Amino acid sequence: MTFGQNDSMSAPPNRVTTRRNLLSRAALASASLVLPFGLARGQTTRNSVDKGAVLAGSLRSSPEARLIAVYRAIAVGDRQALPMAAALVRDVPGFQLGQLVYGDLLMTQSGALPSFATVKDGPPAVREQLQKLRAEAARRLASLSEMPPSGTVPEQVLELARNVRHVVVVDASHSRVYVFEQKSSGLQLVRSFYASIGRAGFDKEVEGDLRTPLGVYHITSRLDDQQVEELYGIGALPLNYPNEHDRRMGRTGSGIWLHGVPRVSYARSPYATEGCVALANDDMAYLMRELEPRRTPVIIADEVNWVKPESLSTHRAEFRELLFRWTEARSLGDRATIQSLSARDFQADDGVQDRPLKTLVRAAAPARQNRRIDLKEVSIFRWKRGTEVTVVNFAEVVAGETRGLVKRQYWRKEQSRWKLFYEGVTG
Repeated sequence: MTFGQNDSMSAPPNRVTTRRNLLSRAALASASLVLPFGLARGQTTRNSVDKGAVLAGSLRSSPEARLIAVYRAIAVGDRQALPMAAALVRDVPGFQLGQLVYGDLLMTQSGALPSFATVKDGPPAVREQLQKLRAEAARRLASLSEMPPSGTVPEQVLELARNVRHVVVVDASHSRVYVFEQKSSGLQLVRSFYASIGRAGFDKEVEGDLRTPLGVYHITSRLDDQQVEELYGIGALPLNYPNEHDRRMGRTGSGIWLHGVPRVSYARSPYATEGCVALANDDMAYLMRELEPRRTPVIIADEVNWVKPESLSTHRAEFRELLFRWTEARSLGDRATIQSLSARDFQADDGVQDRPLKTLVRAAAPARQNRRIDLKEVSIFRWKRGTEVTVVNFAEVVAGETRGLVKRQYWRKEQSRWKLFYEGVTG
């Protein structure tokens, strides 16, 4: 994909306006959405609301939190639901799901709130859009019960360098983005956002398949609203897809971003992009303000497995030992050990040219003796989807020097043994 073409809308902007007109307040009032009352009743207890405090902004101020509050009011028959919904669409007119709920509530002014009926008639375009909005509503409400358990981290994060402040986790099957911040006590969940992914789902394989990739990625740069088309809202954070593991697996495509949405709308349906991850502009503004390119990892999984940090200690220790052996071999010019730890198809990118394994072995010359190589600011991530892969970021500093190269390594498991198949300079 080329720059600016990585995630087009399903319709040009002029058609988007027409579609929004189809879903005007009047249309919504005559065509009710089936509200997920079971979700509203079962997942919006006082405890779940407290857990949901990491929704975008505060519970009382974010559009998502305000919508959930409307659903809670509907679920218990609270007539404050209507004025709450009215205030929401007044403040966020582009929030189509909010408009839809408000339209439904307008029909109930004269009586008790009923169970809303499914729309079976009407133009196909309207029925399709209503179905998308219903899916969005279910995803947003479900997030309250799907928050990561307290004190858990994604199993992919084995170790995080002190200079890495955030980890972003995208749960593709649940349309959710989680932001963790590294504190003195460990990783802490600080934000959770609704998000849209590829129209064909996830697990990208080839260019143009309309799927969001799965894997461990890193933000490469920051693009503000002057550098992107209106389609991408206030800006974008490009990812390093395809990474070296993707390339080895034959995956193609490019231009995978975290980005916003056109300013005429608030959000997109759960499956609406060409492979990117799209968030509301307010949520994207937070990411662009807080996340540091080149250092921030972005984990995209079909479903996230949350674990206690201590459960990762064995794998972390195993990899620390591997890195120590590799570093010692580089420091001492131990070509035999370097070769034993490297895959036959090893490639290195020193920023100038690719180097195969034999070149690396030759470079481990005796001149390196007595000049120890130290690895600093080490981050370790693992990925298992078919092949087991571990990604390592670090700064390589030679004894006697104050600065070194920032590198990234990819290791894979071959017959129960870890082999290094790529090393590249990232900074």
